[in-house]
Amino acid sequence: MDNIYLLIVIALAVLAVADLVVGVSNDAVNFLNSAIGSKAISFKTIMIVASLGMICGTVFSSGLMEVARKGIFNPGEFYFDEIMFIFMAVMITDILLLDFFNTLGMPTSTTVSIVFNLLGAAVAMSLLKIGAVNGNFSDVVNYINTEKAIQIISGILLSVVVAFTIGAIVQWISRLLLSYNFEKKKVWVGALFGGAALSAITYFILMKGIKGTPYAGESFDVIGGGTIKDFLEDQWIGIVAANFVLWSFLSYVLMSLAKVNIYKLIIGVGTFALALAFAGNDLVNFIGVPIAAWQSYEAWEAAGIPATEFSMEVLSKKVPTPTLLLFLSGVVMVVTLWLSKKARYVADTEINLSREGEAKERFQPNFLSRGLVRSAMLISKWSSSITPDSWKSKMNKQFQKPVIALSKDRTHQLPAFDMVRAAVNLMVAGILISIATSYKLPLSTTYVTFMVAMGTSLADRAWGAESAVYRVAGVLNVIGGWFGTAIIAFIAAGTVLTIINFGKGAAIAILLFTAVLLLARNYIAYNKKAKELKAEDSLNRAESSSIQGVIEESAGTIANVVKRTNKLYTNSIDGLAKQDLDLLKKNKKGVVKLATEIDDLRDNIFYFIKNLDEASVGASDFYINILGYLQDMAQSLEYITKISHKHINNNHKKLKYNQIKELKEIDYDLEALLNNTKTAFDNRSFEEIGVVLNKKQALFDMVSQKIQKQVARTRTEESSPKNTTLYFSLLLETKDLMTATINLLELYYQEHDSSVPPATIPDAE
Repeated sequence: MDNIYLLIVIALAVLAVADLVVGVSNDAVNFLNSAIGSKAISFKTIMIVASLGMICGTVFSSGLMEVARKGIFNPGEFYFDEIMFIFMAVMITDILLLDFFNTLGMPTSTTVSIVFNLLGAAVAMSLLKIGAVNGNFSDVVNYINTEKAIQIISGILLSVVVAFTIGAIVQWISRLLLSYNFEKKKVWVGALFGGAALSAITYFILMKGIKGTPYAGESFDVIGGGTIKDFLEDQWIGIVAANFVLWSFLSYVLMSLAKVNIYKLIIGVGTFALALAFAGNDLVNFIGVPIAAWQSYEAWEAAGIPATEFSMEVLSKKVPTPTLLLFLSGVVMVVTLWLSKKARYVADTEINLSREGEAKERFQPNFLSRGLVRSAMLISKWSSSITPDSWKSKMNKQFQKPVIALSKDRTHQLPAFDMVRAAVNLMVAGILISIATSYKLPLSTTYVTFMVAMGTSLADRAWGAESAVYRVAGVLNVIGGWFGTAIIAFIAAGTVLTIINFGKGAAIAILLFTAVLLLARNYIAYNKKAKELKAEDSLNRAESSSIQGVIEESAGTIANVVKRTNKLYTNSIDGLAKQDLDLLKKNKKGVVKLATEIDDLRDNIFYFIKNLDEASVGASDFYINILGYLQDMAQSLEYITKISHKHINNNHKKLKYNQIKELKEIDYDLEALLNNTKTAFDNRSFEEIGVVLNKKQALFDMVSQKIQKQVARTRTEESSPKNTTLYFSLLLETKDLMTATINLLELYYQEHDSSVPPATIPDAE
């Protein structure tokens, strides 16, 4: 039985590596987004700077491991076997929870996850101990470090409001002073901004870097016999002021003589600082529990006391973490940063929520986001009414965005936001984390960096009337996910602890095996999804300014839609024939995705028309008509897949053999039509469209014949109203699908070769 604890320590070591991987995938958003979103420096440079920051941060984080030992519970109230079970339950739950959020692409807080996992497991173990001796369950407060736990939770929640508010205020002031033409301002303006930003970031680096080193608590005569940590906290005004003067002077020199872009320097230094803070502050979330377990095992083994009798009071003492372990952890984090695709997926969520102008909105508006936006608009309207017109004019001028002329091949390379906002994001996040550190206030770096970015986006007018409800909904979804993290972590960790407590070694083995299976399943599913998205032909927007260019550009889109239409229609008929509910369900999702992509193209019409030159305005009618026919095709497919799925899902009678046979005949002929159409568009052989059009009458005649046959069957032999309704609906909607396809072909045929006499072009039904 004693060997089980050594196996637990080994298992926790392996879980620590896995937790580092999923943790970095989630938290990379904290320090990468400002640099990536602003495109101030190359991605490779960003990764190198962040990697250096992470390595430094891990080495300086030894003193921060205490939260796993005594930050949440009172270790003296538990025995060795109970503590080891708590640690195992915490790590299993933490990894699965973080991986779940990474797969969704939602940034959550690793701090909240570990805190509530520890809290849930400790409370569950406390209740089990109390129940075993028929004690009073109110005594659970004796086992939990309630004061510290409440401080951590309240600090985390408060940071959400404070970070958003301060970020919005600082960004608004910065934009008023610098405007969007900040690079054209006088050198001294940029130097002062650089001095303010870099002095704040430097102080932040000192606070976060020194705190975790062994030298933080040592006294030095040069600073009056006090410790470095106390000196930084007590003399912060003088340190920041001296830094401001020094950095302002250096910024002026660099900008004047070396022509250095000070904003790029701020973003680079800020990225290093936040990466250092992440590694130093959040490393405890990943390896704090395994290290505490290892040190507990060493103490228990040296004591020679049975595991069920050895008190864990030893965890109340401060024990330094070996630097080699910290360095190796940093290496794992850096490797993960470079290789993890999920890290970039999570980062995209925040960047798109703070993006300037229009973007593909991931989140759908809800009643709460609409209500908040309406309230904000009313407040804005009221404040505008009491603000003098001269002030409004000056402020609007500072917030006026410059028109950037880009060649068409660079249209989608615009940064999500400019360097001023990126610098403010980094500066404000650094200041807030420094203040919290100096006052020993716990917080979540994820909450701070995310909410600062959202606050600066709001103040910078990035959330306009076209996007506000979507962005606010996104923020609410992320915040809701944070609360969900806390609740799920607490309940799940408590549940896993209970299972381990009763099942001992067998339960641990089963839970570990289950965790491995779930992680592998998520990994395989995510990679499969990523490959499908990469391989799948997505619909491309037309960007040409001439009608001939639009014809050529949109041909690929038409070929893609036709190919997917063919597959989706065939799957619907096959699903009905085989009564395959899974196929029909998957088909519904495919149709929704196609319809969404077509809607995205329609949403781009404004920008397409704006891009046209005067001689090619006619291209707008052509492109709008194309999208109209594509939408008609998608709507027909949506209806066909919907009624097919509904029929099988409701367990209605199967279609008769003759009905299935007739639908397959239509499917076969329609497939031939669509394949020929795809070939014509793929090869840009628009003359072949005329050949396809000549066969359209036969298709319509065949559908009409099937309708007449069903009418006859209904009068003589059909006994199922549901089958009759379904069959007629399929035939009529198939005819509409054909009509939209034929109309699209005729439009292309006419526009591509206007010399073709109208009489030779077949008429659409």
